[in-house]
Amino acid sequence: MKIEFIHKAGDFEALHEQWNGLLDRAITNTPFQRHEYLSVWWATRGGGEWESDDLWLAAGRDEEGDLAGLAPLFFSRNKDGNPALLLVGSIEISDYLDLIVSEEQLGEFIAALFDALDQEGPEDWELLDLYNIPEDSPSLDAMSAEAQARGWHVDRIRMQPCPVVYLPDSWEGYLNQLDSKQARELRRKLRKAQGYPASVDWHFISDRAELEQAVDTFLALMANDESKDEFLTDEMRTQFHRMCAEAFDHGWLQIAFLNVSQQPVFGYVTFDYRERIWVYNSGFDPAHFDLSPGWVLMGNLIEWAIEEGHEAIDFLRGDETYKYRLGGEDRFIANLKIRR
Repeated sequence: MKIEFIHKAGDFEALHEQWNGLLDRAITNTPFQRHEYLSVWWATRGGGEWESDDLWLAAGRDEEGDLAGLAPLFFSRNKDGNPALLLVGSIEISDYLDLIVSEEQLGEFIAALFDALDQEGPEDWELLDLYNIPEDSPSLDAMSAEAQARGWHVDRIRMQPCPVVYLPDSWEGYLNQLDSKQARELRRKLRKAQGYPASVDWHFISDRAELEQAVDTFLALMANDESKDEFLTDEMRTQFHRMCAEAFDHGWLQIAFLNVSQQPVFGYVTFDYRERIWVYNSGFDPAHFDLSPGWVLMGNLIEWAIEEGHEAIDFLRGDETYKYRLGGEDRFIANLKIRR
């Protein structure tokens, strides 16, 4: 397999169709690896997370010249100040990352990639610092084995849990798989919303013309949380708007609002992708805290997802209590550090 390094954003953009076609066959396939998501991430450097970096996107091609593997890398100083190659999308706003390659071509691609990086990579790179790889990805063992065979040093570090709720085929079945106390509590919160003094309903944004205003409304709800308000710099707001536009245009964005008297009081940005709902972020109006709006909206989203035949709700990174009360089961992501 031949490795070509891509350094120009225009050449990155040109890979769109081939990239997503390869992702459909890849060992890990998440919305955070889609070309449209990562090209926006690169354009904004993750909403300003990175300032100094160079694109080192490794594209592997087979004997026929077809795209067979991608390692979307960039070269920068990592969080410890070391010259490192990281996956485009690292670290804070992309919950899952990985190589983009089929399991059948994984070993060949990694061997070719490591040869190319050793011989043609950035002159002073010291390590591959690869974040947010699912612990069940075969790339972790394959890269570790190839690196150790070369005498390179490997550290694999477990990172945050990513709780997942696996959905049955009915709402009642879902409630039955919860702890009985939590099932009663969820039913109670949903009934309370139905009897709330003001009208309560929820909806998805479905009109492209409403999207920009919907994102602004969502960001305003997010900013009610002090830590999220600090996170939402001008650069991050630009990243969020651009990401939502691309995801909407490619058919996998959801913005859901819970309304009280037709005013949004809670919102979720989720991704509807590959029979899963990926819960990316949330925002709330504290004036309606007694309604438990997050629970009410998530309960409705879960019921909708079951009716639509989805297989799971992925709560992404974080061990917040509500994720487990709603039935989340832990899976983890890893950071793989490979030092030459």
